[in-house]
Amino acid sequence: DHPLTSERPDSNRVAMLVVTADRGMAGAYSANVLREAERLRERLEAEGKEVVQYASGRRAVSYYRFRHRELAGSWDDGSDAPEFARAVEIADALSEAFLKDAAEGGVSEIHVVYTRFRSMVTQEPWVIRMLPIEVVEGVEESTGEIEPLYDFEPSADEVLDALYPRYIRARIFTCLLQAAASELANRQRAMNTAVTNAEDIIRQYTRLANSARQAEITQEISEIVSGADALAASS
Repeated sequence: DHPLTSERPDSNRVAMLVVTADRGMAGAYSANVLREAERLRERLEAEGKEVVQYASGRRAVSYYRFRHRELAGSWDDGSDAPEFARAVEIADALSEAFLKDAAEGGVSEIHVVYTRFRSMVTQEPWVIRMLPIEVVEGVEESTGEIEPLYDFEPSADEVLDALYPRYIRARIFTCLLQAAASELANRQRAMNTAVTNAEDIIRQYTRLANSARQAEITQEISEIVSGADALAASS
């Protein structure tokens, strides 16, 4: 029984953090995340919830500001090389919003939309519910042995108060790192595609230029031969 693991029926406000890139030239990386965020927003609003928007990355910040959507928090630098200090700042802001009273604008859930890195070829937009933390009880087969008793020092509440914020910061940092890896993979793939397309265009226009030069030379030779024949006939 801890505030960060307890459902909050007193508020219908839901926070959503969207993690995108700061710069372009990464293909559809940011667009895919924003599209997934819009689907999540539609689902939450259909459930009667009010979305409180947070954004990380200049692409997300400019996207929501262009649409005149208020941002409760924004971070717009360092997307391709995230630092733990930034994760701490984001995590503390989200935790503070979750622990606030409903009358002060507290939220009942926190969702994070980012890009999960699977490989250099595969990255996918992903949604996780960060808070409240879902505690999953494991079920193990009984071995007939007596389970050990655990003592918490100084107390269970104080241990959880210290561990849960660190856990949330670590998860936010993981999301930022996965997003950064996905951004770099998308940028590398986009640059490779751009180079390939540029080489194709160079080959195509080189071929056209060679054809045009050959046609011009052929025409000049034909004109010279025709002139020489005309001079020979007149003499």
